[in-house]
Amino acid sequence: MSGDDGSDDDWFESALDDEDGDSEQTDTDDTSAIQPESDAAESTSADTGPFDAGGDDGQSKRSGGDSPFDDDGGTPFSEESDSSPFDDGGDDPFSSESGASDTDAGSSGDDGGGGLFDDDFATAFESAGSGDGDSGSDFEEEFESDIPRVDIGIEGLDQMIQGGIPQRHLIVTIGSAGTGKTTFGLQFLHHGLRNGENAVFLTLEQSHDAILDTASERGWGFEEYEEQGQLAIVDLDPVEMANSLDNIRGELPALIEKFGADRLVLDSVSLLEMMYDDQSRRRTEVFDFTRSLKQAGVTTMLVSEASENNPFASRHGIIEYLTDAVFILQYVRSDTGETRLAVEIQKIRNANHSRETKPYEITNDGISVYQQANIF
Repeated sequence: MSGDDGSDDDWFESALDDEDGDSEQTDTDDTSAIQPESDAAESTSADTGPFDAGGDDGQSKRSGGDSPFDDDGGTPFSEESDSSPFDDGGDDPFSSESGASDTDAGSSGDDGGGGLFDDDFATAFESAGSGDGDSGSDFEEEFESDIPRVDIGIEGLDQMIQGGIPQRHLIVTIGSAGTGKTTFGLQFLHHGLRNGENAVFLTLEQSHDAILDTASERGWGFEEYEEQGQLAIVDLDPVEMANSLDNIRGELPALIEKFGADRLVLDSVSLLEMMYDDQSRRRTEVFDFTRSLKQAGVTTMLVSEASENNPFASRHGIIEYLTDAVFILQYVRSDTGETRLAVEIQKIRNANHSRETKPYEITNDGISVYQQANIF
């Protein structure tokens, strides 16, 4: 990235406290920019994570106690930092399936210079600151595909998807406040971590410590995964991320590849969309960002607020058309006033799935979907 002015450093300091392996954790007065779902306390600097320990192999996906991001003095992107991932004239990954977007992808806006992600995720973003079915069988026929599959990791919901989500697909979870969207994303990452995968959690809503606390309450042990170099949690200010989106988007695929990330969650894409008043620009920016995630080859879950007028659509009605799978989390209220949480799979490309709406609960163990039950 080129990083012409000093504002690049300012935004990062407001999003992430300095991570110094030789210093103790200190408190900060900064709070998360927007916290629609969380009662998270003040954002505090992260304990030394997977990027502070000394290690020789920055490329290792299973590095044990060593950090996959120890810098050997050079940038892994020196040969590519002056090019955008969207300048190669490749096929549009959405052109054949997403009938909703006719926006051409813009350039990344990165003019070259030093590599954006020389060391780790924290350093990286510091630099970047610059219809209901029958009650019988869900599936009428087998769906044959050679695409590798992954499970979401939510009991009951995985059984509603034949064979799992196609690997490297983009997923969006849409819901109103209190429906468990963040828990949904964390549970998705935890399932991968338990199976030896690497995972990244990018949050625009909560602090690093708040995410660790949420996972700890459910016994998911995210601190240990961080120490092993298997998990990266980065909290960002949504305004500053929007200002630096060209730089972040341009080199995010290379960072994901270096870390060896198998799963990624962004919570939430709605805050990023809100930074753009112009509908056309909002659509272009979100399209380009999702395209960069496609290029990264990581299975990604985006979290989105539901529209105030339509619980089956995202706030701005864009992201569901740019992703391969859509999960709807909603409140269902009966005539008697009883309220339950319900999940619906709106679409999954390249996979068969149940069309039924099923109730779920959020417990200390996470989200559980009652596949055999019906709403009221």
